[in-house]
Amino acid sequence: MLVIPFRHVQNCFDLADNERSSLFELLDACKKLIDKQYAPDGYNIGANVGYVAGQSVMHCHIHVIPRYAGDIDHPRGGVRGVIPAKKDY
Repeated sequence: MLVIPFRHVQNCFDLADNERSSLFELLDACKKLIDKQYAPDGYNIGANVGYVAGQSVMHCHIHVIPRYAGDIDHPRGGVRGVIPAKKDY
């Protein structure tokens, strides 16, 4: 699921304080919807900020990714997997 603010800003660091608060309220609402329908075992939540970090759409958006036991062999480290030395600590 993606959470996307209406106002165009390039990334989450460009949001106003009230927008950031609203964004996190939406993340909570998304979690409740996903929990009810899909009952995941966990979540990854993330935003890519800047081209070198993988951002390909230059409008702020937050990924909400439900995760399930066994969906990958070694989940330890979570989003740190983007840093090879931190992936399997």
